[in-house]
Amino acid sequence: MLNSALWGLVQGLTEFLPISSSGHLVLIPALLGIDGPDLATSAILHVGTLGALVWYYRRDLWKLASSPGAPESRTILMLLIIGTIPAAIVGLSLETPIEVIFSEPWIVAACLIITGMVLALAALLPAGDRIVEQGTWRDAVTVGIAQAFALLPGISRSGMTIAGGLTAGFRRVEAARYAFLLGVPTIAAAGFREMMRMIDRGLFEPELLVGMLVAGLTGYLAIGLLIRLLQRVGLMPFAAYCVIFGGVSWLLV
Repeated sequence: MLNSALWGLVQGLTEFLPISSSGHLVLIPALLGIDGPDLATSAILHVGTLGALVWYYRRDLWKLASSPGAPESRTILMLLIIGTIPAAIVGLSLETPIEVIFSEPWIVAACLIITGMVLALAALLPAGDRIVEQGTWRDAVTVGIAQAFALLPGISRSGMTIAGGLTAGFRRVEAARYAFLLGVPTIAAAGFREMMRMIDRGLFEPELLVGMLVAGLTGYLAIGLLIRLLQRVGLMPFAAYCVIFGGVSWLLV
């Protein structure tokens, strides 16, 4: 149970901060010389952070559910549907190669360095002034492709999608809002898929519920922290962290 809570804590803190939860769930165990969660367990922990997302953006989600025909809702639904397609295609096509990468910490460390470089470039972009409701299908394709790259462990999903949103000219907070709303269908599909697989195989352990709860609570706090930091300091501190932690990990693992 303690291990489950530990990995839930790591998952919750690093899923929404643009520093790659999957990367940390691989690199921290490798650096400590202990067994970390497997790919299926990692996906299930995402269900906990899904709860954090749904609660934090409950007003947006309720508006989509209660007034799907409203112009703003139609725009956001279009952005979510189109933005989800690239990751769905890549995830179904490359499931086995992605699992192989999870077993190679040095590759994960290299991907984390790449995440830092992308964040640094995004931090240098001029400030945008658009909100999510002004998004177009081209924006959805841009952010969706960015999210597809984040299927690789060490490539931050929140980092890549926020960077994609900044490239599209969204405000910092709006880029994060789109990135996190886009995470709802993506995280739900992956998390519940693995949960049902483990239940069918009789492998779902009750202690995983502890990890999901911890991931949800810490994830909610992490979203609020990220929103405040984006407004005050932007992405550059996260870029530096990813490059430093990725570099140190690459040398040590």
